[in-house]
Amino acid sequence: MSPVDFFPIRLMQGDALLVVDIQNDFLPGGALAVAGCDKIVPVVNAYIERFMSSHLPIFATRDWHPLQHPSFADQGGPWPVHCVADSKGAEFAPGLVLPETVPIVSKGDTIEAEGYSAFENPELERRLNKASIQRLFVCGIATDYCVLRTVRDALKLGYRVLLLQDALAAANVHPQDGVEAERMMADEGARLITLDELA
Repeated sequence: MSPVDFFPIRLMQGDALLVVDIQNDFLPGGALAVAGCDKIVPVVNAYIERFMSSHLPIFATRDWHPLQHPSFADQGGPWPVHCVADSKGAEFAPGLVLPETVPIVSKGDTIEAEGYSAFENPELERRLNKASIQRLFVCGIATDYCVLRTVRDALKLGYRVLLLQDALAAANVHPQDGVEAERMMADEGARLITLDELA
């Protein structure tokens, strides 16, 4: 364990925040509402503010699906139609304070792309490499799907991942899916932290 792994966690060059899929269709009343996800938005905003004040990069992902996306139930998939490109449901949550300068990485934007992991879009890794990112702080929706797949791919690619446990919301198709996803990510090398652990 290196010195930067001890508390408090100090943000430094080589760190980036990755905000996953904070979109209208996952909010209460959305096409694929995730319980409690509206409650994490202020916490995500607090992380965004910390990274902005530290002059560190922030990246955001979004589901950006075509109408015939294979994940939709009418195409044989498990989910209702959600986050269709250019729809109101695909817009970021109105309470999310995302600076205009933040690069947006779309995923699941073709019928060939599953769209769970943000790293399916090579643009994310390209941007992270260009910014010399080593530690990736990850938050968003849903813990047990897009966050899980994104974090696992990040770990495989050699990034050190800090999972922002107080800024996650799980779909919980089965009641313990979110908890189990957090356990899996921790077992594979992610470190679970909360906002009060940042210096």
